[in-house]
Amino acid sequence: MPSISAVLPAYNEELIIERTVRATVEVLERLADDYEVIVVNDGSRDATPKLVGRLAVENPAVRCVSHERNQGYGAALATGFAAARKELVFLTDGDKQFDVRELALLLPHIPDADLVIGIRHPRRDPFMRRLNGWGWNWLVNALFGYTARDVDCAFKLFRRRVLDEVRVHARGATFSAEFLIKSRRLGFRIVELDVSHYPRTAGRATGARPDVIVRAFKELFWLWRHLDEELAADRALAHPASQPET
Repeated sequence: MPSISAVLPAYNEELIIERTVRATVEVLERLADDYEVIVVNDGSRDATPKLVGRLAVENPAVRCVSHERNQGYGAALATGFAAARKELVFLTDGDKQFDVRELALLLPHIPDADLVIGIRHPRRDPFMRRLNGWGWNWLVNALFGYTARDVDCAFKLFRRRVLDEVRVHARGATFSAEFLIKSRRLGFRIVELDVSHYPRTAGRATGARPDVIVRAFKELFWLWRHLDEELAADRALAHPASQPET
């Protein structure tokens, strides 16, 4: 069985984070030889870091990595992915809108894929969030060619080496889009699967805030203008030219 790093971004999730972490640990103990659960506390103002710290004392495989202030979803993902050390990286949100047991559906595809990404089916968010999500998916696919049916689905499993070759510039809501766009352009194999999605029962989503939306559009159009040079830099980083002999 593989080794897996689970990355859970969390912002003010004190009402649900303990259940999410415990459910993740239970699944990973069954599916992985070796695992770690990394909760990225993105500047929470509630008891989220304290609760995760208590879980870390119980189980050394659980870690809390904290931002002193809220930096945004993409920054939380970047921090969590940078901290991941296992063979595979699994992303799910800390708000328990996914059934972590469905990781078992993704794992069988890894031998033939570099990334296995979820499609929320059906998506259980309020109407305006679903409408915004449809528009965002349409825009990403229109600007960059087909990227994914559900670009921002926070239920993804991928090989650690993808992170070694894909540099993501965005630190806001465009992080997932940039990650998938570059992964496709660099030739990584992607499989998409339907996964269950559930209404949020605690905490509050921040994706519809005007500042978050404006930042996402700025990051997306920056990427559209600079994608070719970004990909060239990624390829150079992954496959550096041999140094001339002196």
